[in-house]
Amino acid sequence: MKNSAKLLLASSVLSTCFVFSGSATAGTVTIATVNNSDMIRMQRLSKTFEEKHPDIKLNWVVLEENVLRQRLTTDIATKGGQFDVLTIGMYEASLWGQKGWLQEMKDLPASYELDDVFPSVRDGLSVDGKLFALPFYAEASITYYRTDLFKAAGLTMPERPTWTQIAEFAGKLTDRSKEQYGLCLRGKAGWGENMALITTLANAFGGRWFDEQWTPQFDQPEWKNALNFYVNTMKQSGPPGASSNGFNENLALFNSGKCAIWVDASVAGSFVTDKKQSKVADSVGFTYAPHEVTDKGSSWLYSWSLAIPTSAKNTKDAAEFTQWATSKEYAKLVADTDGVSNVPPGTRASTYTDEYKKAAPFANITLESLKKVDPKSPTLKPVPYVGIQLVTIPEFQAIG
Repeated sequence: MKNSAKLLLASSVLSTCFVFSGSATAGTVTIATVNNSDMIRMQRLSKTFEEKHPDIKLNWVVLEENVLRQRLTTDIATKGGQFDVLTIGMYEASLWGQKGWLQEMKDLPASYELDDVFPSVRDGLSVDGKLFALPFYAEASITYYRTDLFKAAGLTMPERPTWTQIAEFAGKLTDRSKEQYGLCLRGKAGWGENMALITTLANAFGGRWFDEQWTPQFDQPEWKNALNFYVNTMKQSGPPGASSNGFNENLALFNSGKCAIWVDASVAGSFVTDKKQSKVADSVGFTYAPHEVTDKGSSWLYSWSLAIPTSAKNTKDAAEFTQWATSKEYAKLVADTDGVSNVPPGTRASTYTDEYKKAAPFANITLESLKKVDPKSPTLKPVPYVGIQLVTIPEFQAIG
């Protein structure tokens, strides 16, 4: 398969608009990020960084997830140089690092404590031992469920449920007259949206994207079974308009009490248990992502991370910011400002103190899930690619 900048560009022309929070000038660091809650918090708390670095102005470009990926792909493939800091994942870090489009994250100060970052996260952001992005948070996929609804219905969630069990529970807990839906899953189109969930679902049913000769496997029984399960279960127990729902939309549904079960990113743990955001904060249970015929690849691995493109206009100040935003210092700032349970999860061993685990009931499930996932062995049957919920090839953005 050919590595093609043209293919990357072609897959990104749909992006049409984005919002600047100021105009770039000398001494400005322009940061492109996703409109997830942790990044919105980073933007809010970045005033602390600017106070300590009065010669640096931060210019924020905050985008919906699909639009962000399209804009960044277009800019970096054409060497546009619009951004100094990119919010990307392991997919982009690997491919763009190989192409020489990202600045290597080297000569980090000892105070950064890179060894504190989980090896699996470092490896996912590296190429041939060279680190091309610093992790802001990392996530697996886990299962969220309403303990009060389960208790009222006389149901017990297993520690390691199957998708079949999830569907049975969802059917029993759906009450459309109350706008109570048994299961919320991603439906919004996008390789990082619904296809992340659907691929782990297919993995759990024993599927894979390609065989060892790179022959597509979508016509195989495993994929057919997984897709039929997804469509039928969402028709029976999902909310209306599910095809428009991604991570943020399902988070809002769950927090408003409209989802009995939600399978999605572990990073949502701090939001569903926050009484300021969630109406059901006291009634949330956590368990592992569902499996079916196998648990290999049934939970994903992803890290939203900060990278510096080689086309950046202000690499020195960009490096200062990326190190600060992914540091233990920033984690402490979040803990002191918004509570320890809101510290960006999944990246550093030092995060998982007894204090954090006590404050964050989702911590152990997240940590154990992250330890178990293996992007180099993601499926029941052997595959020629790396990646659990994605395939780390340039063409994936166009076909995923």
